[in-house]
Amino acid sequence: MSTFKPSMLTLALVTAGLSNHAIAAQNEESVKNDQKKVEVVEVRGFRASVVKSINTKRFSSEVVESISAEDIGKLPDSSIAESIARLPGLTSQRLDGRSNKVTVRGFSENEGATTLNGREQVSINDNRGVEFDLYPSEIMSGVTVYKTPSANLEAEGIAGVIDMQTVRPLSMDERVLQVNALYEKSDIGKLNPDADDAGLRGTFSYIDQFADDKYGVALALTTSSSPNQEKRWNTWGYPEFEENGKQYSILGGAKPFVRSTTLERDSVMFVFEAAPNDKLSMVFDALYIDFTEDKILRGIEIPFGWGQGLLNPQSVSVDETSGFITSAITEGQRVVVRNDYESKDAQMQAFGFNATYELTDATTIEVDLSHSSVENKIWSLESYSGTGRGDLRGAADNIGYTFNDGNTGAQFTHELDYSDYDLIKVGGPLSWGSSTALNEKYGTNVEGHPFQNTLQDGFINAPVLEDEINALKLAAKHALDNDYISSVEAGLSYKEREKSKVSEGYFMTLKDFSYPDNTDLLTVPDQYRLGTANLDFIGMGDMIAYDSRAMVADGYFSLLAESLTDASHAARTWSVSEEVTAAFVQANIDMEVADMPLKGNAGLRYVKTEVDTKGAKAGIDGSGQVVLEDSRENHDYSHVLPSLNLSLSIDDKQMLRFGYAKTISRPKMSEMNSSIIRSYRDVPDDSGNFWEITGGNPQLEPKEADGFDLTYENYYHSEGYFSVGAFYKDLKNWIFDSNTEEDLTGVINPKTGLVPANPTATRKLKVNGGGGNLWGYEAAVTFPFTLIHSSLEGFGLIASHTRIHQDVEDHNGEEYKLPGLSEKVQSLTFFYENNGFQFRTSMRKRSDFKGDVYGTGFKTEQVDILGETIWDAQIGYDFGEAGIKSLEGLAVTLQAQNITEEPFTSLSGDNHLQVRDYQDYGRVFLLGASYKF
Repeated sequence: MSTFKPSMLTLALVTAGLSNHAIAAQNEESVKNDQKKVEVVEVRGFRASVVKSINTKRFSSEVVESISAEDIGKLPDSSIAESIARLPGLTSQRLDGRSNKVTVRGFSENEGATTLNGREQVSINDNRGVEFDLYPSEIMSGVTVYKTPSANLEAEGIAGVIDMQTVRPLSMDERVLQVNALYEKSDIGKLNPDADDAGLRGTFSYIDQFADDKYGVALALTTSSSPNQEKRWNTWGYPEFEENGKQYSILGGAKPFVRSTTLERDSVMFVFEAAPNDKLSMVFDALYIDFTEDKILRGIEIPFGWGQGLLNPQSVSVDETSGFITSAITEGQRVVVRNDYESKDAQMQAFGFNATYELTDATTIEVDLSHSSVENKIWSLESYSGTGRGDLRGAADNIGYTFNDGNTGAQFTHELDYSDYDLIKVGGPLSWGSSTALNEKYGTNVEGHPFQNTLQDGFINAPVLEDEINALKLAAKHALDNDYISSVEAGLSYKEREKSKVSEGYFMTLKDFSYPDNTDLLTVPDQYRLGTANLDFIGMGDMIAYDSRAMVADGYFSLLAESLTDASHAARTWSVSEEVTAAFVQANIDMEVADMPLKGNAGLRYVKTEVDTKGAKAGIDGSGQVVLEDSRENHDYSHVLPSLNLSLSIDDKQMLRFGYAKTISRPKMSEMNSSIIRSYRDVPDDSGNFWEITGGNPQLEPKEADGFDLTYENYYHSEGYFSVGAFYKDLKNWIFDSNTEEDLTGVINPKTGLVPANPTATRKLKVNGGGGNLWGYEAAVTFPFTLIHSSLEGFGLIASHTRIHQDVEDHNGEEYKLPGLSEKVQSLTFFYENNGFQFRTSMRKRSDFKGDVYGTGFKTEQVDILGETIWDAQIGYDFGEAGIKSLEGLAVTLQAQNITEEPFTSLSGDNHLQVRDYQDYGRVFLLGASYKF
C-alpha cells in the first residue's frame, strides 16, 4: 500500500532552492512534475534562513514560529535569546545586559517549557524557566516555538514550548568544514581596573556523510569569552513619613556600582546519524557546556533617610504632586565602600538517542532515551570598607542627592576622598552583623562591649543548585488509507526529574581582629591594590579598588556559617523529585472540505505526576542557634489534556488555522518544597497568633489553561507572507500568596523549651486559586521588496505587532498582573542581501511589565520594569557569493548591539520618580569572520 502524497512542503523547498536530498527521497516522478509548475528561485544566506522559517511555519500542523540558521554557527543574531525574542508574540528580559529570559504571549519563562531536539531541558536557577545565555547560538540549526501544542509533544507549558534543534548531518547535502571567529568590544570601556572590555568567540564545525549517505556525523566546538559592562543605580527603597498632615517620601539609601562581567562558555556538540537501510534510522546527539560567569562589582552603599546623617532643611526640594523629596543634603553621614565579586560556575550535559523502525509499510515504531543535567555553583563575595568600624567611628561625610530626569537615578555630592587608601580601610563601617554566633565567636557579647554587633566585615553567599532529568519514550505511528485520517499515533513516556538547592552564607571578619588588642580596620596591603574605580556617573568620583578575592583566598578573613543562627538558609535548602508518566493518542487529519484541503491533528494526552519533596523544619532555640527537623511530603496529581489543530487551505496561498488545547504549567520548585521556618513572636500578629510559619507548599498543583487560537495566513511569495490572528486563554488554579492557620499543638517553642498555651500559627505560603482571562491578537509580515520593483531584489522587511490584555484575580478577588506580560510587543527587521553583501537592522520593543530579578541570597523578587526599545545592526560580505573565487568560503560581519544605549529600568512602586534600578550597558560591537573549506 502506497501512502505517499506530494506535499506542499516539497513545492516550497523547490521554490526556495533549499532541498536536494529530501526531494530525492520522495516520489521522483511527482517531484519532476511539480518542478515544472513552479519558478525555481535560489536564495542563500539570511534570505534562505527566512524562507526556511516561513516554510516551517506554513507546513506545521500547529501554530508555530521559527528561526533557522543558513549554516551551523550562523543564526541571525549573536545570542539565541535575541533571535527568539524577535519572533511574533515573543520578547525577552535582559539580565546583566544580555537577553536571557524569554516571554511568550505575555507569560514568563516559568509558564513555558524548553526542549532540545524535543526533550525537556534542565535549568541553572532554582525554578523551571531556562536561562538562554547558557546555550551557545553557534551550535543551533534552528528554533521552533509551539504556541499551540499537539498531544505528542513531550513537554507541557501554558505559554508554549520552545524547541532548540541541533543539526542532522544526513539532512545536509555535502561535507561542511567551517571555522567562525568573533571579536567583541564594549564601547563603555573597562569600568573596573581588573576587568576585560574585549573578548573572543570561536567555533569549529565539521559535518560529513559516509557510505552513500547512510551514516553522518556532526561535530561543533565552541569557545567564547564575552565581556559586559554596566553602570548601575540601585536603591534600598523610599521610606514615607508624615509632616504637618502631609505625606512625604525620601530616598532611604542607595547602592550604585559599576559592574564588569566576563562570560566564558565552552561547549561540545556531537551528532551521529545512521540510516543503514530504508526501514531503520537512528540519531545520537550529545551536548556539553562549561559555563562560567565572573562579575566584578564596585560601588558605595549610601544610607540617606535610613542613615546616621541629619537632614539639612534648607537643602530640601519636593515634588509637590507626589510629595517626593527630589533633592536634599544629610550631614554626618557614613557609607560602605564595596569591592565585590561573584562567580557562577555551571556544567551542563545532555544526551539523547532516538531510533525509528518501519515495522511494515504502514507502521513505524519509535524509541527515545534522554538525559539532561546541570550543576551550578554560585560564590558571591561582599567586601566592606570605610573610615571606621561600626556606626559612629571614623570620619563622617556631608552627602547630598539630586534626582535626574528620565528615571536615571540620582547624582550625589560629597566631601571625603573615597580613593584615599589611608582613609578608606577594609572592615565593616556600619553595624550590620547582628549575629549571636558571630558575637560569641569573638567574645564580644559582654554587657556594654563597644564592638557588639560590629563584626561583619563582609559576606559570602554560596548556594549550589543541581537539576537532572532522565526520560524514556515509546511511540508508534500507523498510516491509514482513507479520505479523512492520514495516520494515527500513540505513545507512552516516563520522566524523572530531581532538583535540589543547598543554601549557605558566611560572615567575614578580619582574621586579626581581637578585643581589646586589635579592633581597627585594615589598610589594604599594597599587593592587593588595583588603583581606583570611577563613580562619576553618580557624582562620587573615584573609590579604592582592591582584589577582595585574593584577600579571602590568602586568609585575611575568618568565616562563620550564617546558617548557625539564621534559619532562612534551611528554608532555602531543599530537594524536589518528580516522576511523570504520560500517555497520548493522536489522529493526524488529511481531508477535504468543500474542495479545500484540511489538515491537522486531534489528540489526547494523559499526564500523571508524583512529587516527593525533602527539606527541613527550622527554628531558633534560646541561645539563638538554628534547630532543624527533617521534613518530607509526597503529593500526586493527574491531568487529561485534549488538543486540536486544524489548518484549512483556502487556496495554494491562503490558510485558516484553528487551535484548541488544555495546558498546564507546574509550580515553581522553589515554591513547592517542604522546607519551612517556625518562629515564635513576643507579641501576637494581626490574627492573634504568636507562631509564624514561612516556606514552601508541597501540595501545590499546576496552573491550568484552556487556550484557543484563530489565524489567517497568506503566503503570497516564496520569500513573503502575512498573518493575523487572535488568541484567548482561560486561566484557572493560578498560584498566589496566602495566609492560613495551622495547629501546632504539642510543638515546643525552641526559645523557651515549653509548649505555648496558644498553639495556632499563621502560615504564609503559596496556594492555588483564582484565575481569569488573557486574550490578544498578533499581526506579522515578511515582505520582499522585489514585489515593488525588480531593482529592489534582495531588500526585505520582517515585522510583527502583538497586543495582549488580561483580567486576572487572585484567590481573594484582587486584581493581579501576570509577571512577564507587556501589553504591547513589536519587532522589526529591515534587510538587504544580494551578490554577497548583507545588511540588516533590527528592533524589538516591549511596554512596561512585571519581571523577576535577584534579591538578597539570590532569592527572586518581582519588580515593575519599564518598557524598552532595542536596536541592533549587522553588515556582512560573503566573498564567494560575490563571485570572488580566490576567496570562496570567506565571509566577514560587523555587528552593533544596543545602538541607542537603551537602559534597563525598574521602579519602586507606582511613582515614576522613585527609580529602583537604572542599568546602563552601553553599546557592544562584534567583528567576525567565517571560512568554509
